[in-house]
Amino acid sequence: MIFRYTILYVEDVPATLAFFERAFDVPRGFLHESGDYAELATGATKLAFSSVALMRQLGKSPSAPQIKAPSFEIAFETDDVAAALSRARAAGAQVVQELREEPWGQTTAYVSDPNGYLIELCSPVQPQVG
Repeated sequence: MIFRYTILYVEDVPATLAFFERAFDVPRGFLHESGDYAELATGATKLAFSSVALMRQLGKSPSAPQIKAPSFEIAFETDDVAAALSRARAAGAQVVQELREEPWGQTTAYVSDPNGYLIELCSPVQPQVG
């Protein structure tokens, strides 16, 4: 068994896909002609988006994300968190936490996409010496 994808339920799949392309420089993998499903080219495990309308047609009732009470986060790792934060901010991401050096040797920042999903921008964890 492999971990294939994570799907975020959103109102507007094409707009969300375009936002992620601009904000995080992640290329588009696929957008279904219906506009109800898309994937980003994020490697072996895909980050995907499905419309809330499609989920309702399939008998599901997805709830909206809450940035002040998230139940999970997505993380994009980069060697330049400051540049990634600047790019995300310029694309319209809401900054939740400015750049911060963590005690475990990682640089982090947090933003929210237009749907309210929490996204961490982080450097690789640096091994502790000593």
